[in-house]
Amino acid sequence: MDRIALRGMRVHGRHGANPGERDREQPFDIDVLLELDLRAAQASDLLGDTVDYAGLHGRLAGIVRTRSYALLERLAGELLHAVFADARVRRAQITIAKPALLDGATPSVTLERDNPRWR
Repeated sequence: MDRIALRGMRVHGRHGANPGERDREQPFDIDVLLELDLRAAQASDLLGDTVDYAGLHGRLAGIVRTRSYALLERLAGELLHAVFADARVRRAQITIAKPALLDGATPSVTLERDNPRWR
């Protein structure tokens, strides 16, 4: 299976379970890995035959900026749901990190799932 990766997204949002974490924006680092068949795009050289990663970036960043969740697990699940709107994506992995949150340590959550809409 082929892959498209979108790494190093830094988006500011209001997510967190501890008191005060959602009072102000904080940075979130996001990595996305998609598994899909890219043979059509390879042959056609057409954007419509692949995932438009600029569009994907915009959708995911919009979720992080406009919604608010207590847990990174929930946020990652919402991002996966957005990725899986494209039925060509067979499987995806999302990692979300909160940089330098714990005295310099960076906690992160990774979800990896199959797309229930895959065709």
